Amino acid sequence: MRRACLLMVGLVLCASCGTEATTPSPWTLVWSDEFDGPSGARPNAANWTAEIGTDWGNQQLEFDTDRPTNASLDGNGHLVITARRESYQGRAYTSARLTSQGKQQFQYGKIEARAQLPRGRGLWPAFWMLGANFPTAGWPASGEIDVMEYRGQEPSIIHGTVHGPGYSGGKGITRAYQPEAVRFDNSFHVFTIEWNTDQITWFVDGVSYHVVRRTDVPGPWVFDRPFHLLLNVAVGGTFLGAPDQYTPFPTAMVVDWVRVYRLAP
Repeated sequence: MRRACLLMVGLVLCASCGTEATTPSPWTLVWSDEFDGPSGARPNAANWTAEIGTDWGNQQLEFDTDRPTNASLDGNGHLVITARRESYQGRAYTSARLTSQGKQQFQYGKIEARAQLPRGRGLWPAFWMLGANFPTAGWPASGEIDVMEYRGQEPSIIHGTVHGPGYSGGKGITRAYQPEAVRFDNSFHVFTIEWNTDQITWFVDGVSYHVVRRTDVPGPWVFDRPFHLLLNVAVGGTFLGAPDQYTPFPTAMVVDWVRVYRLAP
């Protein structure tokens, strides 16, 4: 069962006896969404709200809806966020943007999602976070942590970024990561941050590729407050450009789970 994986255990080889012993992980699971439920069901309303609208300040081309055809469970323990080429509310595409704002928020810890990403020019899936004070402080004062961003035309590259006052938009502190012989559109991968009072570290499948420390940012460190989670698949926008004739639709980001851990006391 997948839920057995929630017990994080490391294996250590015992040199004297040739057997494997277990050592507890330093992390304790404090929250997760495993996306269990019947096919076609909406995501758990205790965790997620579907934001309705378009553009979001990034010149995106889709209209994000709350329809199950754009975000629903598949009955096999996955959330499926589907981008579609269709005329809707004056836009040529639809998709979904889910937020845990006002429902689930977290400060520090290990935050990760396991997902398979779509491929195609103009597709922009992301797993990211905004400061819980976003409704009053606005962006970038609230801070933003992009655990995973991805351009569909670059299926072997993942981006991890932070944005804040003085380092937002094109000035965000970012790093691209391209593991050898890996593509993110043909299998599931785990996208992680470990976040504490003084730094944020990014991982893909347990491999660290980016660190931002308090002393690295050219403005205030705004990552000392609760943040909420977002999952979305944008179409087009300033980060990657529009789809072309070869971009497949409908297409989806499939999310196996989202989990949050704290360091064990």
